Amino acid sequence: MTKADCRSRLLEVGTRLFAERGLHGVSVRELSQAAGASISMISYHFGSKEGLYSEVLQEQFACFDQIEEIRRQGAGPLAVIEGYLRWTMLRHRNNPYLLRFYTSELTNPTAWFATIVSPAIANVIRILAEVVEEGMQQGQFRQDLDAVNAALALAGMVNYFFLSTLATESLTNHSPEQDEQLIRQYVAIFTTGIIAAG
Repeated sequence: MTKADCRSRLLEVGTRLFAERGLHGVSVRELSQAAGASISMISYHFGSKEGLYSEVLQEQFACFDQIEEIRRQGAGPLAVIEGYLRWTMLRHRNNPYLLRFYTSELTNPTAWFATIVSPAIANVIRILAEVVEEGMQQGQFRQDLDAVNAALALAGMVNYFFLSTLATESLTNHSPEQDEQLIRQYVAIFTTGIIAAG
């Protein structure tokens, strides 16, 4: 195995094991054995188990930077909200371990919460709040809204859909084929609460 392959394999194995058991639930020995690499390769590529965990978190939360592009592409507040919903669905579908890191770091933060996780989440909420404020300024949304609370409600709604999958699989269809219908419903549910009376 080349050094590049070894590094990729350690990241892949680290992502799965850390998502399943957290930083402190996985030993260096387990990581190296699962990756088929020597323990020294963890030190060589990442400095330590903690360095590997930090790299895994950076990879998992890198997708949050895409919110900037969604904001730039949106023709208006409603288009950005729809784009955010679509992106969040794809983010969870394409990153099956992200939600585990997300909830683990929110409920039991590690040393990297303040430098990796919190800024990523705060940036998404800040941009969504700006979009809500823009909608208020344009007269599309009610004037009595708290933009940050509205952004948190939107983020909570779509993220909880994925968080509650196991508990709600007998109640609703969670298949990717239903995503567009769900996006339309969430846009309707969210905007019914914020659209200005016409």
